[in-house]
Amino acid sequence: MGLTKTQQMIWGKARAYGSGDQAIGLTDGMCAYLIGRIVFDLGLQDNFSEIPNDLPPFFGAGDLNSLVIEGVSAKGLFERLVQENEDADMYFACLSSLHKARLKYDKILVTQPIPTLEQVGPRGLLEYGKLSPASLAGLIFWRKWFFDIDNRAGQETGYLFEPIIAYAVGGVPVPAQRSPIKRYKDNRKGRQVDCLLDKKAYEIKIRVSIAASGQGRWREELDFPIDCKESGYIPVLVVLDSTPNPKLTELEQVFRVQNGEIYKGAAAWKHLDDLAGPTMALFLEKYVRGPIDRLIAEAPQKLPKFVAEMSDNNINISIGDESFCIFRHDGAYGESQRDEAPEDIGDDIPG
Repeated sequence: MGLTKTQQMIWGKARAYGSGDQAIGLTDGMCAYLIGRIVFDLGLQDNFSEIPNDLPPFFGAGDLNSLVIEGVSAKGLFERLVQENEDADMYFACLSSLHKARLKYDKILVTQPIPTLEQVGPRGLLEYGKLSPASLAGLIFWRKWFFDIDNRAGQETGYLFEPIIAYAVGGVPVPAQRSPIKRYKDNRKGRQVDCLLDKKAYEIKIRVSIAASGQGRWREELDFPIDCKESGYIPVLVVLDSTPNPKLTELEQVFRVQNGEIYKGAAAWKHLDDLAGPTMALFLEKYVRGPIDRLIAEAPQKLPKFVAEMSDNNINISIGDESFCIFRHDGAYGESQRDEAPEDIGDDIPG
């Protein structure tokens, strides 16, 4: 039996390059590796003898480009996999999107330009005299480069995190241009929705920070459940970290007033697992919840020693007793490597 139309779309999108200089598409070998990981995750290895038993871990210290299985038909493996498990196609869609995002971020680390004095020079006036001009300029360059990298990490995670959860639980992310949720203050404009599932509109957050964003931005957050209710949808707030703070309390109250649903912490994960079913709940546990929980549990109370060095265009970073190298090369750096947010955010995972 061949692939369904949806499964063919999933396969094509995993291999397709997006737009921009940093777009990533998966090779046959990469797809075969991901299928191999899924086979082991689902305990199906007895039915796939061509997949080696010593597959490297998905989250590991090795080169991401080395995560391949060569010499097998990746598409043939995919066709067999989806016959073994009816949710394996969505598992592959979500895992391939995560892998593509990680490969793209590796490319960002290699290509993100080093700042120039024209970009950051005036900032030195705030600290001039505390260090020699040479050392102060070096500090400003490093600080700006890490700031740019962190911004890119936030941007790429934003494109990935909510869509993966949305598709894992059977819903879809919806951009503002195609959203049925309209702004009650101006119903010509739509609201972006993290996950739309039947008549429920989900707002999914890792946490609600006590640090206030701009007043206008926070007003947008508070208007979301009102917009949902006025558009005929039930607003649902999912906060994975239930640490209490005044902002979270305020947001919860607005959802309650609009007869919305609220899930926090363990209850949030249980709700997502219940929606996802056993196969996609396993995906969420292994590739989303598990890593986030470990980061939270093992986050140091005191910042560890940090050293960054650049030599021959390579950047070596040490944190505590561990280190890694970013292998950069001449000609990799353009004027600007920032991608515009695509209008079809989340479309990389068809459902």
